[in-house]
Amino acid sequence: MKKALSFFDVRKWEKDTKILCIVILAIFLVMSVFAIFKPSEADMKAQASEAMQELLKADESRAYKSVITTYNDLYFINYCSFVSEGANAMSERYVGFAGQVFDASEGTTKVVGQMVNYTYRMLGCGQSVLYGAKLTLFLTSASIVIGLFFSVFLALGKISKHKLISVPCSAYIFFFRGTPLMIQMFVIYLAVPGLVPNFNWKGLFSANDPDAVFKGAFVAALIAFSLNTAAYCAEIVRAAIQSIDKGQYEAGKALGMNHSQVMSKVIIPQTFRRLVPPVANEFIMLLKDASLVFVIGLMDITTISKSISMNGEYLVFVPALVIYLIITAFFTFLFGKIEKKFSVYE
Repeated sequence: MKKALSFFDVRKWEKDTKILCIVILAIFLVMSVFAIFKPSEADMKAQASEAMQELLKADESRAYKSVITTYNDLYFINYCSFVSEGANAMSERYVGFAGQVFDASEGTTKVVGQMVNYTYRMLGCGQSVLYGAKLTLFLTSASIVIGLFFSVFLALGKISKHKLISVPCSAYIFFFRGTPLMIQMFVIYLAVPGLVPNFNWKGLFSANDPDAVFKGAFVAALIAFSLNTAAYCAEIVRAAIQSIDKGQYEAGKALGMNHSQVMSKVIIPQTFRRLVPPVANEFIMLLKDASLVFVIGLMDITTISKSISMNGEYLVFVPALVIYLIITAFFTFLFGKIEKKFSVYE
């Protein structure tokens, strides 16, 4: 019966995965069709008014450019804007979609144009990399892996009968769970260099490295997130270990195993299934908490959005919200599948 149930679960998983792939493929095909009929960059720039065209021609013969031209291409839709400087300043914006070029100076098309522009800049499409999303995902994944590794030792230490081990582990968990992550990050990034003579985070890298400041900030953020995650995951691991029936421990002792052997070969392996749901939840929470790195200048999705909105155009946070939602939805779906596969009740 159990084998048959597992077989049908596998078939259901394959069916759900197939449906998801079909939906993704259908969306891609629709966007590809729109991409074929999308106006070219030349067509978009040709929409500029006669007055703007004259300014653009004048700019060709001088070093100083009086017109700032922006062109953003998001595969199936594009955006072009012209902003002139001087006493007679002008601005023109256009959106290209499905073979048509639309005036985006006002109304719905203006909002659509802004969304294309903001999304393009946030995703770093000019460099062909999703820089902000990449940093957020890497920081979250690395913090979970490091934190989960140390959490096992913290959990075992907290439930240890030796006070010299349990008290420091309990104090560590209490401290990092009882203080805000942002303050912890400030302490590590700002206070540590002040307490340690001749130390700064950018000094960990070459003095000639132009990104030394950002790399140093990332290391500080990674340490703060890992230490914080270790405390939260330690409680998850502790609860999973203590949820195992005590008879399992006694059976291991009866077979002649010592405490370490029972924990490593009997108890801890049985906790893996119980760890999947809470660790997945911790990953999702940490993914959203990664937006806090903007306070130390790291260029994640939030920081890039904030830099784009410096001129007061706060609609930029809408695409940022959507990007976070897409990433969260993907990992929620992935962890849901993993949770079903390793469910305790199978």
